[in-house]
Amino acid sequence: MASPIPTKKLKDEATCAICLSLMTNPVSISCGHSYCQKCIMDFLQNPNFIVAGKEKFCPQCRAPFEEQSLRPNKQLGNLIQAIKEMSHEIVCEEHGEQLQLFCEDEGQLICWRCERAPQHKGHTTSLVEDVCYGYKKKLLEAVTYLSKLNNECVNMKVLTTEQISEWKGKIDVQRKRIKSDFKSLHSFLREEEKLYLWRLKKEEEQTIRRLKYNNEILEEKQSELQCAILELELKCQSSPQILLKDVKNTLNRSWAVKLERPEAVSLDLSTTCNIPELYFDVKRKLRSYQVNVTLDPDTAHPKLIISEDRRQVTLGCCQENLSSSPRRFSAFRCVLGCEGFSSGRHFFEVYVGEGTGWDIGVCRENVQRDQHMNQMPESGFWTIKLCKEKGYIALSSPPVHLHLSEQPLVVGVFLDYEMGYIAFYNMTTGSQIFTFPKASFSNTLQPYFQVYPYSPLFLPSSDE
Repeated sequence: MASPIPTKKLKDEATCAICLSLMTNPVSISCGHSYCQKCIMDFLQNPNFIVAGKEKFCPQCRAPFEEQSLRPNKQLGNLIQAIKEMSHEIVCEEHGEQLQLFCEDEGQLICWRCERAPQHKGHTTSLVEDVCYGYKKKLLEAVTYLSKLNNECVNMKVLTTEQISEWKGKIDVQRKRIKSDFKSLHSFLREEEKLYLWRLKKEEEQTIRRLKYNNEILEEKQSELQCAILELELKCQSSPQILLKDVKNTLNRSWAVKLERPEAVSLDLSTTCNIPELYFDVKRKLRSYQVNVTLDPDTAHPKLIISEDRRQVTLGCCQENLSSSPRRFSAFRCVLGCEGFSSGRHFFEVYVGEGTGWDIGVCRENVQRDQHMNQMPESGFWTIKLCKEKGYIALSSPPVHLHLSEQPLVVGVFLDYEMGYIAFYNMTTGSQIFTFPKASFSNTLQPYFQVYPYSPLFLPSSDE
């Protein structure tokens, strides 16, 4: 049996403030109070409770509300039904007797007369008080089981929420990567377009120049032939004496005239561009211009150690017995590549790994190499760098701080000498890092490297 005190509290909560009885068909208004549906409707129709302006107020808290705000309160209705069931003994619908027995076979409450009826003959029956504890225990076990499932459900919901967040994060990263890759691709294709249009223009100018030259020669020949024809026509119209004068030499000269054909000029275009191939793979296109760069020991600062194959450089102790060379860097720990570029397109890669500092790019072969060296384009340097304090920087004028989504392990350097184009790529992702403003080159350019502690640089060959 339920405790009378909680039951009384429940009854108080479920009692209508208008009729002071358990609510029938309870409805709620906008302020949160509930009443019998009939009671509140009668209240609304009573003119004594309507003030000027036809506003209606809650009978308990006097808060204004609209009639349209009435909503059935099904939960309160179920609670009232439960209170009614606790307040009265349940009786058998068929016999009107108290249901004091429980049929184990049928799993239902029965009265003593039901027990004697044919439909329950031979069934196992027990007093309600005797079986209640056992079934209550089973119900509590079921509650424990369902609570465990509920906790698992909650944990799975938390996990699913975390997975949604993680998945959205991955999608966001991938979206940024795709945008960055296509931005690099667009930039690369624009430069490719400029190059091919420049080549096409040069081819046009060259062919037009040759054709115009041929045309000038033909015009001179045509003028010469027209003069000869006019001379012969005049001779034919003259007197016999003039016509026959030196006639044989005139005829011999006329038949000796030959028309030399100008040099043939091909009208087949040599500048062609395969757009799908360019679009297919930026890295593959870049590597089609790759050159094998090796380090020049005669330019290396005394503290730089170069490997035997001249592909790796490390910062170490100052070396003695080095050859004296005016090409050697004396103030900054730099070294140049052996290869020089004075025309064409070239590409080389530098493995920087997870080093904390490096400077990479190209420079003019005649740059200053002492303490007055200024690593800027106006002084002949086109480089980018990584430093601990400021991160990635393009040493342009003025310097530009670079915000990279991923750390490059391999940096690619691309040079188009005629176009004045120098660009840097993250070869780990194939995305562009930075492109210098267009320059005009007049000297030989060489690969340039500056080395920092614990950050060796390695030059992979084009076969690797």
